[in-house]
Amino acid sequence: MTQRVATDPIPLAQALIRCRSVTPANDGALDVVQRALEPLGFACTRLVYGPEDYRVDNLFARRGTSGPHLCYAGHTDVVPPGDVAAWTDDPFSGEVRDGVLFGRGACDMKGGIAAFVAGLADYLAERPDHPGSISLLITGDEEARSVDGTARVLEWMQANGQVPDMALVGEPTSKAALGDTIKIGRRGSLTARIAVHGKQGHSAYPALADNPIHRLVAALGPLLAAPLDHGSEFFPPTTLQVTGFDVGNTASNVIPATARAMLNIRFNDLHDSAGLTQRLHAALQASGCRYEMTAECSGESFLTRPGPFVDALSRAIARSTGVTPALDTGGGTSDARFIARYCPVAEFGAVGASLHQVNEHAPVDELRRLAATYCAILHEVLG
Repeated sequence: MTQRVATDPIPLAQALIRCRSVTPANDGALDVVQRALEPLGFACTRLVYGPEDYRVDNLFARRGTSGPHLCYAGHTDVVPPGDVAAWTDDPFSGEVRDGVLFGRGACDMKGGIAAFVAGLADYLAERPDHPGSISLLITGDEEARSVDGTARVLEWMQANGQVPDMALVGEPTSKAALGDTIKIGRRGSLTARIAVHGKQGHSAYPALADNPIHRLVAALGPLLAAPLDHGSEFFPPTTLQVTGFDVGNTASNVIPATARAMLNIRFNDLHDSAGLTQRLHAALQASGCRYEMTAECSGESFLTRPGPFVDALSRAIARSTGVTPALDTGGGTSDARFIARYCPVAEFGAVGASLHQVNEHAPVDELRRLAATYCAILHEVLG
């Protein structure tokens, strides 16, 4: 059975959920975290970035000055609740019913932050003279732009000699049971927007027109016909999805002048965004079409290979939960993509079954077991 923590994460989780911190609003959420950390001996620094109409509040807190330095990263911002009438309770009530905590952020990831702080409090009670340093990077800009949050704080950390030796992101990574999954990497994400130009004309006289739809389909065909790769040691195959296709045409007898498509490529460590962008250009050029294309990468793929840090996480999780975690790289992007530029990073947290859903929730017992597991991780990593 999982070890229990003396410090209960539930009151802190409720206090965080009651802050209506829909990105980029903070609504006091980082104040709640700071008030919990300062009595534990953390020096807290608030870092505010962004334009006047999109101000983002961030928190960096550190205890200790020596190495090894472990940083826990997370976010207090949440997505909008959606249809509030569909919720059983106020999305920001932090209600506990039948052993389950409800509210926006209970799963992703205010519950996780509360669990880490609770586990941290127990660890410090047992190891007040712990070796090394512990820090927390908590942002208010993860669920939306992700421009003025973790990425900016990391720049500040580097400029001020605060780069950690390793980092743990508390996203809800577990799939079916707490402890079953550690994410050691993420796929990259590239979005391309393509406009192919032709010549408008009557569909009965195609020789007098140049159909851009046919040219765009011809360019996309080879990209969709064969896989970009067959996966790598730790990653599934790269995927290319057409996520938008539009010609702005409501007349059945008119060949349009322009056809547009939007693509999203989730790519593994066999590719980078520059190479994939060139591959798209080559396919379009081979079709002979006149086109324009913009490509935007929200994050390159990254991988933290199994080694001392990942092995320590696995041992602590297995010992605390009784579950041997699988090493995984699936899912979307996270702020770990920024941290990977600075140090080894892995992700571990609660079961993510209800994130972003109506009636988002987390079992109280699971959050308490997560806190105990974070405590075990601190012991294993720092000693």
